[in-house]
Amino acid sequence: MKGVILAGGLATRLRPLTWVTNKHLLPVYNKPMIYYPLEAMVKAGIKEILLTSSPDHAGDFANLLKSGEDFGVRLYYAIQKNPTAGIADGISMAKEFARNEKVLVILGDNIFSLNLKHIADKFKSKKKGAVIFGVETDTSSRQYGVVEIGENDKVLSIEEKPEFPKSKIAQTGIYMYDERVFDFIKKLRPSKRGQLEVTDLNNHYLREGTLECETLNWWIDAGTSHDELLRANVVVSEKVKRGEL
Repeated sequence: MKGVILAGGLATRLRPLTWVTNKHLLPVYNKPMIYYPLEAMVKAGIKEILLTSSPDHAGDFANLLKSGEDFGVRLYYAIQKNPTAGIADGISMAKEFARNEKVLVILGDNIFSLNLKHIADKFKSKKKGAVIFGVETDTSSRQYGVVEIGENDKVLSIEEKPEFPKSKIAQTGIYMYDERVFDFIKKLRPSKRGQLEVTDLNNHYLREGTLECETLNWWIDAGTSHDELLRANVVVSEKVKRGEL
């Protein structure tokens, strides 16, 4: 199983902080933000990881992370020329890297403490399908996709920022896909935002009944606003001091 960390984008909502650096290089308590998804990959047992970034800051990531030896992994880098093309477009860049293996995808600004190893090990044994991760939150704010879950963690529906949410489970930026994911991405068409949407990708698995959802006890999307970045620093500092992270 290969790992993919998506660290592109323009991060306009975090300006002026991101005029001179990538948001994933901003500090969250005592580490750069990018360390958190990378360390989550390591805990999951992933040994080879592809990090995608925009052209302006790829060298900064390489200077910081080098070849991954400090983390006990092998790191590779890819440039997403159009940073606003969408999450699914970023995932598509890993096709040659994945080489017909399953992939664990984490967005570079996602912070959480759940050890993914047992879920990854279980997923490796499945013939096909995908796993998404959700967290219980106030979905009425319409910031995220909302996941409706049935028996055996099977996903019944995913709606992007619905007016009337069917659950309190918000979709996070953590995904596990089988090797067919790249074929599904080829079938996608840009949304009204001009992006290849990850929800559209996940709906391919939903329609065939092979999409499952695991839930996190806490999760922060640290790159969405100054307030969330501040909250990430406060929450992480508290959890580190209590030995929970």
